[in-house]
This record gives sequence, structure tokens and C-alpha cells, in this order.
Amino acid sequence: MGPKARRQPKRASAPPRSFPAAVSTLACVNGHSGKALITGGAGFIGSHLSERLLADGWEVFVLDDLSTSTLVNVAHLKDRRDFHLVVDSVLSPSIVNELVHKCDVVYHLAAAVGVRLIVEQPVRTMVTNVQGTENVLDHASRFGKRVLIASSSEVYGDHREERPLSEGDRRIYGPTTEKRWLYADSKAMDEHLAFSYHLERGLDAVVVRLFNTVGPRQVGHYGMVIPRFVGAALSGQPLEVHGDGTQTRSFCHVSDTIRALKGLMDAEAISGDVFNVGSTARIRIIDLADRVRELTRSRSELAFVPYDDVYGLGIEDTLHREAAIGKIGSAIGWQPSLDLDRILTDVIDHVRATSLPLEPEALEAG
Repeated sequence: MGPKARRQPKRASAPPRSFPAAVSTLACVNGHSGKALITGGAGFIGSHLSERLLADGWEVFVLDDLSTSTLVNVAHLKDRRDFHLVVDSVLSPSIVNELVHKCDVVYHLAAAVGVRLIVEQPVRTMVTNVQGTENVLDHASRFGKRVLIASSSEVYGDHREERPLSEGDRRIYGPTTEKRWLYADSKAMDEHLAFSYHLERGLDAVVVRLFNTVGPRQVGHYGMVIPRFVGAALSGQPLEVHGDGTQTRSFCHVSDTIRALKGLMDAEAISGDVFNVGSTARIRIIDLADRVRELTRSRSELAFVPYDDVYGLGIEDTLHREAAIGKIGSAIGWQPSLDLDRILTDVIDHVRATSLPLEPEALEAG
């Protein structure tokens, strides 16, 4: 495992004296390896990003409190000399100060996730997502580091039309009394903070809105429908479909998402802007369940569960979610390369190989 975080000076903004001169961000984003910080790097997406950066010659520093991630995701990396795991929080100014100063670029993926966590611990969700992001942005600004902020398609809210959502679309939310929108609000505030730091302090930042990234290592505990369906199908349990199953989603393979994150970080001319990252192939949840049963050759039945029975809190799912990806395509030439069958096959193979416990306890929001 990587080195433990060291005690910091009293003033978080003061760079530790022991640090060598940082490689310039400009050199790093022009294709030369350097040091990269990934907050939330022991999570599903973060662990795949760690692998990609290491393969490209980067030295990787991961900051993760392991609250919604697991050491299993990065266990195969822990003995590498170019990989360092710091088990701590993005809410710690001294730790963030040290790591941001030490590294050349920052991928900020850390966030409170999961519908159950959001409705049961709303304060934790808001503090982690908003204060944690502000902490990262503040230190990135102090030290002049390029930062990528991972946002979510949740910021669009509850659009009822069956059409792709583009970066300039209005957001449609419910009342603040509905906890369902708390996560969306917190990620929208993350975006506002990033754009404000860019405009007011010249921070070099780019924001990505992720649409249902799926792949190996993702679990169903926090609302991710594909691993939840796959786990149930392989164990012969009913596939729980929340609502009537006519809500639609588009799913993007994690390797395609990582390629987009890396491409946007490397594109030095892009700053102060936001990009969707996702698939344009939308499918009804009920049809997704049938496809999972077909690929797993499962005889599991479908169990339709009303939203009120999932949590008893009056929470509803959004009807449709599909990314318009013309903007990122024009900017860096990105588009997803792996289809839904490949996503499902990879998840099925991973679950069969690892036998991870998958709990049917969240919405299909993904």
C-alpha cells in the first residue's frame, strides 16, 4: 500500500518544504507522464482510471476514505512503486493541500453516492459533495493545477421528453422538500463552483457529466441497476424492477468513460466548460431485465416493486436519460465504442468470477 499521509503545517495553504518542484501542468497534458491525483480513486470509476494512468506512465496518488468504495478495487495496484493510496477525506484541508501541491493534475471523482445514503444522511451528502469539491478547487487554484470535476446527468433533473439531453438544456427539479433532488443540487453546486473558480481566479478546470457508467467492479448497493440485475439473475433471484419498467436509460462502458476523462484532461485548450459523457443507445429498464436474463440464461422472474415500497419516502425515478454527445465529439473526437451487449457480458463475467454480493436496494438511476 502507498505511503501514509504526513502531518501538515498549520496553514493548509503553505506547500510542504519537502516537496520537489512540480512538473508543469502544461507538459503533463501534452502527453508526458507526471503525477496525477484521483480523489475517490478506490471507487469503481477511479480504480479503472488509476489503471489507465499507470499504464500511460503516470505516478498515481489516490485519496479515498473508503466510505463507498473498497480496497479490493485497487488491491492489485498496492505493491506498485508508482501507486500511492492515502486513506483520508477530501474534507481534510491539510491532506488535500499536500496531495494537490504534490501532483500535476487532479481528477476529482470523490462524492457521496447512493439513494439510501442520500435520503438517510442528507447532511453528509451535501457536505461531502459541496465542501469537498470546494476544498479541492481551492487548493488546485492556489497551486495552479488543472482539475477535472466529475458531475452527473442527475443535474438535468426530471425531463419528461424522450430526447437526448445537451449541456445547455434547462434543469427541471422538484421541490426542496423532496430529498430525491438533493444529490442533483449538490452536483450542480459543484459545477457552479468550478465555473466560478475558473472565471474569478483563473482555475484551469473542465467538468464532465457522466451518464450511467457501467462495467466490472461496479456493485448494486448504490442504485446501479445492471450489476443488481446480473447478480439476481446469476443467483436465481427475482429481478426487481422499480415502477413499471418503462423508464429508459443509456449505459456507457467504463473503459469508454475513462477514455473520455483522459481525453478531456489532455486537451489543454479546453477550460471552463462542461461535456456530457455517455451512450446514445437508450433502453427501457424492463427490456434491460429481459436482456440480462437472456445473456445469463436465467429463469429468474421479474418482480415489479412500487417506488413507495422501495424506501417508503415517496421517491420517484426520472423517466428518461440519454446523453447528447456532439459537443465532446467535436472537441476531442470521442464517442463510445462498446455496446450494451459488451457491457452486460463484461459485468456478467466479472460477477461470475468474483461472486460479489449485490443487494437490490436502490433506484434504477445508475
